[in-house]
Amino acid sequence: MTETEGTIKRIKTQLTRLGPVLPGSLSKQWNVCGTPGCKCKDPKHPRRHGPYHQLSYTLRGKSSTVFVKPAEVPEVRQRIKRYGEFKRLCGELVAAYVEAIRQHSSNRRQTCKRSTSC
Repeated sequence: MTETEGTIKRIKTQLTRLGPVLPGSLSKQWNVCGTPGCKCKDPKHPRRHGPYHQLSYTLRGKSSTVFVKPAEVPEVRQRIKRYGEFKRLCGELVAAYVEAIRQHSSNRRQTCKRSTSC
């Protein structure tokens, strides 16, 4: 096994052990409702409803948001962090595949230089 093949195997193993991932970012939102006379519409001291946690992300070119329950916030944060690691590992994997094809092409050229059958 070449060093590049070992790198590819290591990255694939890390990817399988990563666990659930989520793209995007988590933010706090405060809302104003439509109920007349609500505290959120007080003319002197409005108090908006919230905070509500919201996951914003883009998937397949489409932006979207999802409200997240307070009890789920720590897990969502962890999954977002894992997504960063997922993207980093995917970049390393692609780079390793490119290196593997370069090595293969280089080895083939060296073999052809020694042989008249190429």
